[in-house]
Amino acid sequence: MNDEQDLQEQAEAAGFDGAEDGAPEQDFSDLVKELEEVRQHVLYAQAETHNVRRRLEQEKLTAATYAATGFARDMLSVKDNLDRALAAVPEELRQDDKLKALLTGIEATSRELDSVFARNGVTRVEALGKALDPNRHQAMVEIPSDEAEPGTIVQEMQAGYMLKDRLLRPALVGVAKKG
Repeated sequence: MNDEQDLQEQAEAAGFDGAEDGAPEQDFSDLVKELEEVRQHVLYAQAETHNVRRRLEQEKLTAATYAATGFARDMLSVKDNLDRALAAVPEELRQDDKLKALLTGIEATSRELDSVFARNGVTRVEALGKALDPNRHQAMVEIPSDEAEPGTIVQEMQAGYMLKDRLLRPALVGVAKKG
């Protein structure tokens, strides 16, 4: 208000008495209102700019974190095939000297793939012996069981995987039911 008094005194000193049409006091109050409106618009624009910048930074971080999702999903089939190949070799063939080198190579490839997954945040979903979690497991069959609690996973048909905190693929499981 001190500024208003100073302006009013200056106007009176300059010979404005406020009796004319469009009095300086009225003009001044209109300018103050307009200035306040402009100030509010600037504050809103600054806040919106800040929000857009923050949202873009978050989207950029998310995109960088999960950029490999499609590639990781594709690599899961490679991991599945390596695991099936190793599981298909009978014990008597594992002792054969001619096949040992081949099996050693397949096992080394599987371990290296596990290592690459771990470095990139791809982890296997725990299933056997756990309670069914529909966010991580997909129940395919119910298996009668007297040993396991109903709703407990007793068989894993296909491993599930996570990329950091996102599900890449649910584990396909068999769940115990009362026998």
